Amino acid sequence: MKALVLHQKEAPIAYQNIEKPTVKKDEVLVELKAAALNHRDVYITQGLYPGIKVPMILGSDGSGTIVDIGQHVSRDHIGREVIIRPGSGWSSKNAIQGRDYKILGLPDPGCLAEYISVPLSQVIRKPAYLNWEQAAALPLAGLTAYRSLFTRGRLRKGDRVLISGVGGGVALMACQLAVAAETDVWVTSGTDDKIEKAIHLGAQGGVNYKRDDWHKILKNKVGGGFDLIIDSAGGEGFTRFTDLANMSGRIVFYGGTRGNFTLNPQKIFWKQLDIMGSTMGSDEEFDEMISFVERVKLVPHISNVFSLEEGVKAFEFMNKGKQFGKIVIRIKE
Repeated sequence: MKALVLHQKEAPIAYQNIEKPTVKKDEVLVELKAAALNHRDVYITQGLYPGIKVPMILGSDGSGTIVDIGQHVSRDHIGREVIIRPGSGWSSKNAIQGRDYKILGLPDPGCLAEYISVPLSQVIRKPAYLNWEQAAALPLAGLTAYRSLFTRGRLRKGDRVLISGVGGGVALMACQLAVAAETDVWVTSGTDDKIEKAIHLGAQGGVNYKRDDWHKILKNKVGGGFDLIIDSAGGEGFTRFTDLANMSGRIVFYGGTRGNFTLNPQKIFWKQLDIMGSTMGSDEEFDEMISFVERVKLVPHISNVFSLEEGVKAFEFMNKGKQFGKIVIRIKE
């Protein structure tokens, strides 16, 4: 089969033929139709991720059709259209992931290939209204955004929500989910064009965080503060969120690409703020996310689609940070 394989750190992935995976007793073989990239994949190629081993097929997100089964799996599953769960080992809705929690694409082979063999428990029925590319764009970004908003952030109808850095896969998915949950959504971005695109997807407005006093500009636009703030970057800008948060507001962050930050403790305790980290999510939260998405007929926004053969170009495009939405790899029609 064809696959994108990482052979060494700080080197491009290779498009090549490798052996098709063997189905184990409790597994299903999925013929992948589409996969999606995450920044995690790029960081692994750059050597910026712990526990890297090579050679490795990257990619945590995928959708496809079950074409073969292990001996303990019913043949009724053959032909089913499914989405791959990106993580395993966090089966219940616990507060944190277990020690055995892992994500496809490292340490186990991922979805940037024509086939993948995974436990039956690691697939879920694809919503019929989504095409293959849209379905592949959903898993890791959808799960991370859902947990940040609903489990950690305790999102409620009517909340005023701020999503920072809109345009990336998780941030944009958080924007779409929050809009679908009937909240008042605002965004920030370093690009005015991305703010306008977010408004077309239902956001009320936004501000470019590269502007001086962006937080004051945003507060004046909104006419107040925010009940929930979702961030992906950390860094100096994070310190402004305590100014923007309402009394008893919640601030949730799932990334730290801009580095460390300093907070004023007086603002935190006086305003009774909750500041929480979040990452990925449990199987139960994944199922809840899929159910919510299907109920509101949410369609993940896709930035660009590349063929499997164009994998190197896809990684280069993601590394430039110009995308608005998910970058998807089309594997088979």
